[in-house]
Amino acid sequence: MNSQDIPNSNDFKGKRILVAGGAGFLGSWLSESLLACGSETVCADNLATGRESNISQIRGRDKFAFKKLDISEGSIDERFDIIFQFASRASPDEYQQHPVETLLANSLGTQNILQTARKHGGRVIYASSSEVYGHPDVVPTPESYWGRVNPVGPRSCYDEGKRFGEALCMAYLRAHNLDVRIVRIFNTYGPRIRCDGAYGRAASRFIDQALRGSPLTVYGDGSQTRSFCYVTDTVRAILKIASTDAARGEVFNVGNPREITILSLANLITQLVGGSQTINYGPLPQDDPPRRCPDISKARSILHWEPEVGLEEGLRTTIKWFRESAEVGS
Repeated sequence: MNSQDIPNSNDFKGKRILVAGGAGFLGSWLSESLLACGSETVCADNLATGRESNISQIRGRDKFAFKKLDISEGSIDERFDIIFQFASRASPDEYQQHPVETLLANSLGTQNILQTARKHGGRVIYASSSEVYGHPDVVPTPESYWGRVNPVGPRSCYDEGKRFGEALCMAYLRAHNLDVRIVRIFNTYGPRIRCDGAYGRAASRFIDQALRGSPLTVYGDGSQTRSFCYVTDTVRAILKIASTDAARGEVFNVGNPREITILSLANLITQLVGGSQTINYGPLPQDDPPRRCPDISKARSILHWEPEVGLEEGLRTTIKWFRESAEVGS
C-alpha cells in the first residue's frame, strides 16, 4: 500500500509510531503503510511468529527502526504518538502449543503498552479478534454481542487473552482517560501470511497444498463457515480506526461480510490454482466455531469503510505471491 491508498494518511505524517508485532503478517503491512504516510515507525517483535523477511523491504529506510523485544517482558520506555498492539500468536494450532506465552502477550504485554502510553501520552490501538465471540448465537455478529466462549477450553488462551486485553484497554480509558481503540479482526489473508506447520491457517494451508499437488486438509465436514478479508482492506480499516476522532473508546469489527464454508474455500482455491481436487478430512478441533461472519454496520457508519477486494481477486493475488516466493513447501 502507498499513501494514496490510505485514508487520512496525513494524520500519520510526522508522527512517531510503535507497531508491537510489527514483523508479523498484519504488523508488517501496517509498518510499511505507516512509513508510506511519512511517519517515524518503530517495529518491535520477538520473532516468535513474525519474520525479518516480512520487513526486509523497509529495513534500512529512514524513519524506520527494528527492535527485537518481547513486550510481555518489557516495553519501550519512549514517547509515541500512536501504539499498535499487534503482538500475539494468532494461528489456532500454534497458539495452543504456546498457551502461556499467548496469554502473557495479551495481558502483561498489553499492560506494558498501556503504561507506556499513559506515561508519555499517546493513543493505543489494540488488535483483538473475532475469537472473543466464541460460538456466537447471532450471525452476522455485531460488536454488541457479548460472546459465548469456553473459558477453560484449548482455545481459551487466545479467546480469553483477547477478552482480557479488551477489558484492560477499557479500564485504562475509564481510570486514566487514555485514548484506546479496539479492532476485532476476522480472518485476514494475503501475501506474507504463513503456511508452514502450526502457523498455517485455512487459506494459506490450502494454497500451499494445492500448489504442491497435495490433498487439501479439511477439518470436520467443511460445513463450518468463515469470512475472509484481504489484507489491504483490513489495514485500511485499522488505519481509519487509528485516525478517526469518533473511534476513541470504541470497538469495531473488521472483516469481510461474505460468509463461505471451508469446503467451498478449498474448492475455490483448487479451481484458481488449476489442479485436480482431493480432500482429506480430519477431526474437527474442540471448540471450533461453526460460523464466523461480521456485522460491519458500525464500521460502515462511523469509519465509512467496507472491503473492496473480492475473494477471488484477493486469492489470485495471494496465489501469485506464493508461486513467486519461497514460501510453498517451506
